[in-house]
Amino acid sequence: MPRGPRLDYFGALHHVMFRGIERREIFLDDTDRNRLLARLSRLIPETNAAVYAWAFMPNHVHLLVRPGPSGLSKLMQRLVGWHAASFNRRHQRHGHLTQNRFKSILVEEDAYFIELVRYLHLNPVRAGLVRSIDQLDDYPWTGHSRLMGAFVAPWQDVDFVLAGFGHAVGCARRAYRDFVVAGWTQGPRSDLQGGGLRRARGCWRWVDNLPRGREADTCDERILGGPEFVQRVLTLMNAAHRAKTLPMAFDRPTDLRTLVERGARLWHQRPDTITSSCKKRAAADARAAICFLAVERLGLGLAEVADQLGISRISVWRGVQRGRVLLARSAGIEPELLALASSRPPPIS
Repeated sequence: MPRGPRLDYFGALHHVMFRGIERREIFLDDTDRNRLLARLSRLIPETNAAVYAWAFMPNHVHLLVRPGPSGLSKLMQRLVGWHAASFNRRHQRHGHLTQNRFKSILVEEDAYFIELVRYLHLNPVRAGLVRSIDQLDDYPWTGHSRLMGAFVAPWQDVDFVLAGFGHAVGCARRAYRDFVVAGWTQGPRSDLQGGGLRRARGCWRWVDNLPRGREADTCDERILGGPEFVQRVLTLMNAAHRAKTLPMAFDRPTDLRTLVERGARLWHQRPDTITSSCKKRAAADARAAICFLAVERLGLGLAEVADQLGISRISVWRGVQRGRVLLARSAGIEPELLALASSRPPPIS
């Protein structure tokens, strides 16, 4: 059966994989791997994308990535195409290096983000390349070693991942490491492979009992998430296809400066009160909502939001969690904040 069109929207989270043709190796030595790392170090900041987890295996690559405004396909074309050309030139080779097009699974972030970070970083363990947690801590070909501080990779959003495990970096690293150890013996997990509700959380039996025809609404090999998430994504993509436009998230995003200005009006605050550490309830609510929308809808990194709002990265992370709850309780606020999009202006002064 032919694969459906690529699912993507601005701010979406993807588990991406590309594999060598006929499962052949796409890295022959560390120079090949270091070249691809160097390419990522230039490409990710240049495209305003974010990478949270990754693993270089002998014949395939995994990435947990949030593309920038140009979208997933353009990002991966510039990455996979470049690697194939570089590999062929270096090894005096001709022809295709990778198998078909890259595979991508659009992920429901709240439910699967942390699980996927662990699952991707345990790939070398499942393959027998790493045999202890100490070896994994120092293994250079996954993002785990960057999360543990053994290597530095400015293009990997380490802060975003660790913020989910604690406020202080040291405590967060220990909690994250314990989480990885807890999953050490897990083998391949079909529930993290896409397929919508059919694979998510072991719901095969529930889907099989759906009235005939309804299973298409909740099952899609291109999506990892529950039925509501699957339906929202497919509705968004169908509407975008009819309009022949690239969707820009479930609600059309705006820039951070406009979010601050509109948040100030809605909560009757001055913009400079929001872009500070003011503890007033109204200012804190506005700041939390803005943090959530900036990170989850605009796809901005914690560091960028923190810099422009004048608060710490941990405060941004807390704001994302609080803002999610706040906006869920006040359904009318998010559409009002996310009005017509504009090009992103210079940072807030």
